[in-house]
Amino acid sequence: MIPAGERSGATGSGGRRGRASTSQFGALGLHLADPRVEASVLRLLDAVEVELRASVASADPFVTEAARHLLEAGGKRFRPLLVALGAQFGDATSPRVVSAAVVMELTHLATLYHDDVMDEADVRRGAPSANSRWTNSVAILVGDYLFARAADIAAELGPEAVRLQARTFARLVHGQIAETVGPRAGDDPVAHYLSVIAEKTGSLIATSAQFGGMFGGASAEHIEALAGYGETIGVAFQLSDDLLDIASESVQSGKTPGTDLREGVPTLPVLYAQAADDFDASSVRLREILATGPLTDDALHAEALGLLRESPALKRARETVRSYAEDARERLAPLPASPSRRALESLCDYIADRTS
Repeated sequence: MIPAGERSGATGSGGRRGRASTSQFGALGLHLADPRVEASVLRLLDAVEVELRASVASADPFVTEAARHLLEAGGKRFRPLLVALGAQFGDATSPRVVSAAVVMELTHLATLYHDDVMDEADVRRGAPSANSRWTNSVAILVGDYLFARAADIAAELGPEAVRLQARTFARLVHGQIAETVGPRAGDDPVAHYLSVIAEKTGSLIATSAQFGGMFGGASAEHIEALAGYGETIGVAFQLSDDLLDIASESVQSGKTPGTDLREGVPTLPVLYAQAADDFDASSVRLREILATGPLTDDALHAEALGLLRESPALKRARETVRSYAEDARERLAPLPASPSRRALESLCDYIADRTS
């Protein structure tokens, strides 16, 4: 699960990445009102970019090229950004914060290589995917290499960093397995889907915020609050993308509207529609269409998209997203009132607004 259009690159930076800029924040709905906090975060992100390029270098030029392929294709660096923001509640100048952010981004990049193989993707961040440029085997092995590099850097941060990175990786794998297998007999499909998102998307974002607090030297209470916020905001971002895929008339979600419908991906609005017991003509017709699977027929696709946009299921999904955004905000309560906390709260506002 990749939040906010990271698959196509429509809201990413695109091309070879240079210095961090405030445009990255706007793409995520993040508002840094304090110039000192903004300068601190930008310095951290610049340092992370330098370290990322150095960390994937190999004695084998081919490995270096393949490992830098997605790194140089762009992306918003959402996970390093949360590390940087979490560190603001301690000492954000600690060099260990940069290393922690590199661990998180390398782990994320590794999952992208593996995801593209599983999804048989041709494009990632506006560039050919690694598996389409080379082969599935190369993409899998490069993903493994990036996981190994992340673990190596985590080891320099100490046993607790290694433990957290490993447990986060385990959650990612559990989430991917659960998504691949699908809900078992007796499982609630909606609960299953939300669990998959928490494991695949929320876990890494939670650890990113937690790492920022840990290696910035924040208090245990603040670190716990950051981790809870990270997981919840990560789920909220993914769910809001589900809604944008249905509701947006543009490519605001980073992909052509209705892509998930066309591919038969059961996102939250679809799951709510399938589970509904409404017997009005529109709801019944929508369930009939959705039961056919991937909507490759243009006429059926357009009909289902129109029905979903007017359905109670979409309204219910919006309410679910808002509840996650508000939950994320509440998890920030233990943190001191500050520009950094307000920046994190601005993400909650952004998610609520973009899906209203």
